[in-house]
This record gives sequence, C-alpha cells and structure tokens, in this order.
Amino acid sequence: MEHDRDNNFTSAREWMVESQIKRRGVSDPRVLKAMRTVQRHRFVPRHLWDQAYNDYPLPIGENQTISQPYIVAMMTEALELVGTEKVLEIGAGSGYQAAVLAELAKEVYSIERIPSLAHSAEAVLKNLGYTNVHVIVADGTLGWPPESPYDAIIVTAGAPQVPQPLIEQLALGGRLVIPVGDRYSQNLTRIRRTPEGDLKTEYLGGCRFVKLIGAHGWKAEEPDY
Repeated sequence: MEHDRDNNFTSAREWMVESQIKRRGVSDPRVLKAMRTVQRHRFVPRHLWDQAYNDYPLPIGENQTISQPYIVAMMTEALELVGTEKVLEIGAGSGYQAAVLAELAKEVYSIERIPSLAHSAEAVLKNLGYTNVHVIVADGTLGWPPESPYDAIIVTAGAPQVPQPLIEQLALGGRLVIPVGDRYSQNLTRIRRTPEGDLKTEYLGGCRFVKLIGAHGWKAEEPDY
C-alpha cells in the first residue's frame, strides 16, 4: 500500500521540477534528475505528505524546517557537483538535502546537532537505500575534521558569519555554499577555494533559514528579537 502511494507522488515530483525549479532558472540536468528522483514526502511528517511537493518549507519538529524544493535545487546546483566529490552538509534536518546530494556525489557527511532529527534522518535514508550518506550528531559550525578536506560544503541554516573551521576544511578547488546574515534574512554566499588556495566570494541572492547554532554560529539561548 505504501509503495503504491509512493508511486502516486511521481507526477507531483515532475510538476515540482517543471513549475518550481526549471522555471526559476535551475538547469543542471543532474540536479533536475535528482529532484525528480528523491521522495521528498518521506522526509516530512506523514500528515504533511500531501503538501510535500509544494513550493514552501514544512515543519519537521524541534522548531526546524525542510527547505522549499527550489532552494534545495538552487543551492545544490551552486555546488557544481560532477559525481566524484566528498561533500559535507551542515544541518541534516530531516535528511532530504542529504538524499539529493547522495544522488550527485560520491560520499556525503551530514552533521546535525539535534539527536532526534539525526536519528530520524538516518533511519529514512537507510530505509530508502542511501548507503553513501553518513549522519553525525555534532556541532556543525566546527565542521567534521576527521574526513576533511571536502570538495563541497553546504550549510542549510543561516549564519552570522562564515565559520572559520568550514573554510579551513574546504579542499583546493572546493565550493562552500552558506546563507550569511542576521536572524531574519541572509544572503546566499558561495566561497571558492582556488587551486592556488585563494578564496573568492560570490553572492547568489536573498534567502531565509533557521539559525545556525553552535560555537561559530548563533548561541542557542539568544532570542529572536
């Protein structure tokens, strides 16, 4: 029965890609294929399955959200993945972004500070057959030194500044995509480490994410006012 219901969402994913993602400028064929493939409804609470392919974030518990599909696709495209990369994701959340990355990269290390979300994400990813994603409970602002350097790093929470440990763990030629700003709005930022080791910064547009909490982010006890 559940398998049949999954199949019913195939057309919803196609509609999502055509109307929300391609129409707004995402054109990488590999990213579009990944967005058609990953079952987003599996990464949200069951009572929200019928909203899973709509163009907005959804709550996943613990005051966290799953990003809208367009943002996931746009940030993923900005990483410029070709399939051979080791990727670090900061903010596993429900695991959806990690699943998209797993379709496009060789290995994905996904850091989540909230144990209940990490365990849930790990279970869903395993159930869906993703064997190249490693979910770790840790402070994402510190990165994950044991597997560094990374060819690509993606941060799915808004930071007050770019955490220095993430810059240090970015490989030569690597790309870091991160929302940077205040608690209410951020600028999506891409940092490239050139083959010579220099850093180049690009701004990709405005966005709004939940706070990146940790030693190099916001403090958990800081109010939103």
